Amino acid sequence: MQDRESSLKYQTRCVKFFPNGTGFALGSIEGRIAIEYVNPLLSKEEKKKYAFKCHRIDDTVYPVNCISFHAGYGTFASGGCDGVCNIWDYESKKKLVTLPKFPTSVSAVCFDSTGKKLAIASSYTFEEGEKDAPPDEIYVKEVQDFEVKGKTS
Repeated sequence: MQDRESSLKYQTRCVKFFPNGTGFALGSIEGRIAIEYVNPLLSKEEKKKYAFKCHRIDDTVYPVNCISFHAGYGTFASGGCDGVCNIWDYESKKKLVTLPKFPTSVSAVCFDSTGKKLAIASSYTFEEGEKDAPPDEIYVKEVQDFEVKGKTS
């Protein structure tokens, strides 16, 4: 068992393992995602870890609520309180796709086992306190290869 400090400064909202189990992605309330490796003592893996800013609109920072990895390509989707779902290639450090904005926060994302569908939950997560919000909705998107296949795949 490992015990380590998060590389992110603020509250961790989600964590997901890479499909191959060699590392994981952390999402935080500061609108950042960190890529970490299970065995950071290996110098090449220690050098590969990084964090990046995401789920921001101008100067407003939104929490990262969820992460889901594509089993076939190892790319991942993230959802945030900005109502946006992005698909990322963590190996090439590039954003592949930004889906059209949803009515409210993206509270959960999940690829199916084949990687051909992405379920997206749009649900207000009370980041701005109690207020009227659009109804909760679930969307299922059939993804195209170019949307999920990384630059290094």
